[in-house]
Amino acid sequence: MTAIPIVALDFPDAERAMTLVQTLDEKCRFYKVGSELLTASGADIIQWLRDTGSPVLLDLNVHDIPNTVAAAMRRAGELLVKVATVHASGGAKMLDAAVEAAGASCGVMAVTVLTSLDNAMLGEAWGRERVDVEHEVLRLAELARSSGVHGIVCSGQEAEAVHKRHGNALKLLVPGIRLPGDPPGDQARVMTPQAAAAAGATYLVLGRSVTASKQPRDAMEAVSASLRS
Repeated sequence: MTAIPIVALDFPDAERAMTLVQTLDEKCRFYKVGSELLTASGADIIQWLRDTGSPVLLDLNVHDIPNTVAAAMRRAGELLVKVATVHASGGAKMLDAAVEAAGASCGVMAVTVLTSLDNAMLGEAWGRERVDVEHEVLRLAELARSSGVHGIVCSGQEAEAVHKRHGNALKLLVPGIRLPGDPPGDQARVMTPQAAAAAGATYLVLGRSVTASKQPRDAMEAVSASLRS
C-alpha cells in the first residue's frame, strides 16, 4: 500500500490554512491540525476540513494524566478526526485511557521520540550519557502496541526497524519528510517521501516542503510522483 501524504497546516490563522487547502485541491486530501492552528481557530477548522472531504490528523501530542488525556481523546473522537496523537512516554495507563476514550472512529497514534531530537539531545533531555534513539523508539513501540493503539509516530530512520518487528500491527506516521535538496529546518532526523515509504511508513507528514513552496501544487505533485516511482 502506498504511503499517504498529510500536509501540516501549521499556520497562525484559519484563512492561510484554508487558502492552502483550496490551492492544493485534489493534490492533497489529508491534513494535519496542530496546536498553533487549533488555538487560533478552534474546532471550526476541523469541521471545515471534513466538509471538504479531507480526513484530519489532530496532532496535539497530548501527554498528561490518564483522565485528562482521555477527555482530550474523547473530544477528538466526537470531532470525527481520523487520527490523533499522544505521547507514548505517558505510560501504559495513559495509553489505555486514550484508546478507550477515542473510540473506534479515531485512531490513537503514540509519539515515540520527536524527530527534532538526535541521540545527544535525547540523552540530555533524559539525563543519560548514552541513548540510542532507535532502541528507545522500539521500546516505546512495544509499550504502545500493548495498549492497542492504531500506530506510532517515529522518524523514517526508525521506520524500517519498527515495521520489521511489528508488521501491519502498528501503522507508522512519519514526520520530518523533506523533498530532495530541501533544508532540514528544526528536524534532526529527516527522510525523503520515497525512502520513508520504502521503510514502511503508512502516513507521511509534509510541512515546509509544501507549505513554504512558491508552487505548493508542484511540490505535492513531486511528492506523489516520488511515491509512484
